[in-house]
Amino acid sequence: MTALKKSTGAPGARVLALGAYRPRRRVSNAELAETMDTSDEWIQSRVGIAERRWAAPDETLVEMAVAAGGKALAASGLSPDVVDLVIVASASLRVPIPGIGPLVAHRLGVTRPGAFDLNAGCAGFCYALGLATDSIMAGSVRNAIIIGVERLTDVTDLADRTTAVIFADGAGAMVIGAADEPGIGPVAWGSDGDQHTAIAIPEGLPHMTMAGQAVYRWATTKLTETLLEAMEKAGVGPEDIDVFAPHQANLRIVESMAKKIGFPASTVIARDIVQSGNTSAASVPLALTALLESGEAKSGDTALVLGYGAGLTFAGQVLNLP
Repeated sequence: MTALKKSTGAPGARVLALGAYRPRRRVSNAELAETMDTSDEWIQSRVGIAERRWAAPDETLVEMAVAAGGKALAASGLSPDVVDLVIVASASLRVPIPGIGPLVAHRLGVTRPGAFDLNAGCAGFCYALGLATDSIMAGSVRNAIIIGVERLTDVTDLADRTTAVIFADGAGAMVIGAADEPGIGPVAWGSDGDQHTAIAIPEGLPHMTMAGQAVYRWATTKLTETLLEAMEKAGVGPEDIDVFAPHQANLRIVESMAKKIGFPASTVIARDIVQSGNTSAASVPLALTALLESGEAKSGDTALVLGYGAGLTFAGQVLNLP
């Protein structure tokens, strides 16, 4: 057996920039109430959403991913030729082959990167972040672009109030690169496959189904340990967290998680769901971008993120904001 050369990676990875794309059309609760048995009060009391964005025909997955990725790449100051990896996380791809990762990379001007799609439901972006971070530290990658993009309106029955009031469209992107010190903590991830049908598009059916109460109970009772594990792996505690940005599935879940962890009063809690709805794999980068743009979060803040969803999958990390 011939000994192989050991790959030497960077001591750490850090977030260089973020970018977002939100579809042009805003859909209010009042508009939904015109076509289904619902109301603004009913929706806000159950999921906390006031409005959401729905994509137009020209706002395809590729176009939204390129728009968000392009903003993040420009903000990073990197040239496309130093990007080695592009991961597109999405749960709403309608065509299995070819994947959109290589096309998105090409449209961004990235030449011959590793490029692929990743489907881990609403945890997809955080799964991609974990993979890209580990690739940089292993020496396989210098810089990476990860993008969460969804057109959930393509897989949602827009006449069904149990799902139509929740799901939305959009894209969020992040550029990460090698660093002398870790700026992204180890991923704490996993899955509970015994509940794999809780969120699904059943074979032969065009639309998503969701056991809402089961997912709510799971998220509010099982994921606190993932948040604690992510902080422990990064060597921080709740008192060190400046920003908490979990997947924007339900405002009640977000606030329940924050209460259980016991963050200090100064911790900024992402509530992007109020204006954006549930954008699945796009929700974490969209929420972080919104907080930075509003000034609620600032460069250098320590953020705790968490993705979770269909599978059921989950992944949490601690990271420093760019």
